[in-house]
Amino acid sequence: MTADEPLPACDPSLGGIEAVSAAVLAMSRHLEVREVLRRITASARQLLDAEYAALGVPDDHGGFAQFVVDGVTDEQWKAIGPLPRQHGVLASMLHRLDPTRLADVRLAPDFGGWPDAHPELKDFLGMPITDDGEVLGAVFLANKLGAKGRTRGFTERDEELLRILAAHAAIALGNARLYERSRELTLADERARIAHDLHDAVSQKLFSLRLTAKAAATLVDRDPARARAELAEVARLAAEAADELRTVVVELRPAALDEDGLAATLASQVQLLDRAHSAAVRFTSRGVRALPSAQEAALLRVAQEALHNALRHAGARHVDVTLAGTAGRGAVLRVVDDGRGFDPDSVRRAGRHLGLVSMRDRASAVGGTLVLESAPGEGTVVELEVPGA
Repeated sequence: MTADEPLPACDPSLGGIEAVSAAVLAMSRHLEVREVLRRITASARQLLDAEYAALGVPDDHGGFAQFVVDGVTDEQWKAIGPLPRQHGVLASMLHRLDPTRLADVRLAPDFGGWPDAHPELKDFLGMPITDDGEVLGAVFLANKLGAKGRTRGFTERDEELLRILAAHAAIALGNARLYERSRELTLADERARIAHDLHDAVSQKLFSLRLTAKAAATLVDRDPARARAELAEVARLAAEAADELRTVVVELRPAALDEDGLAATLASQVQLLDRAHSAAVRFTSRGVRALPSAQEAALLRVAQEALHNALRHAGARHVDVTLAGTAGRGAVLRVVDDGRGFDPDSVRRAGRHLGLVSMRDRASAVGGTLVLESAPGEGTVVELEVPGA
């Protein structure tokens, strides 16, 4: 279900249980915070048959950091103007742990009015979304509708249904925040790894290139032959630095898994690495079906990590990458190199990881099995098997 797909209809006549269940499922299918907020708002509006719904998330200054509406057109929303801040019934609800149910919101003591383009609201129901005493947000409904038009307002039953929905909304919103935080940490780890690679590989070559260029400049007049040799070295170092940069950029760039699929994406990256390095890097694929996105991402990242180790640390002359489908509709990835190899136990005791922890974490996260075989002088084999859908 995408952001543009309609939400499943919630029929309040079902006694509440099925309607709440449909609403909870609708808002729990997504992990991005903004989309979860939108789903909560639309689900609440449908569940209680309200004309308008909104959801506000507090900032650090008593106002709204985010504000999502449902039942208002884009043109109306633009005409209304800036978000409500530190006044009115809506903003005051960010400091309450109890619901607010009003027959006419315009008669409330803290009613602050609204802009000319704002729709006319009357009956009102507001419910805080809380987690352990903390207000994560507040959902607001206005203008209760019935089969024959406007009813006399929201009922105690409506309030109880919204209370149940808000409890589930707190869980969905909390999970979405954890997901986004996890994604931010993953990106930070990727940036740190790329920075480390740039320092280890590219920066050192650029430093050598600069020294060699200076040496060539001092030799131009008194020893042209040596100067030419130094300039040839400059050209070689510049080419190697460009290759290293290209490799780092490939590892940083998000893979086009959605557009090209895993096999095509891996084939493209292996082809580029084969051109960028003196080692022969080859890729073969057979019987691979489309996999869930998390499995494909794990396979790609483990392949990148294994290739990185083989080409940067192991001094491999040949690297073979194979991807094969399994009878259980999953896939097996194998990266085999003829590099210098290592003793996994010694590496672990020395506190060096060579990305092994990252590979194991990625495998575990998708229910996969990672096997690593290596010994000094005997190359390395990395194998990851993941289940299918």
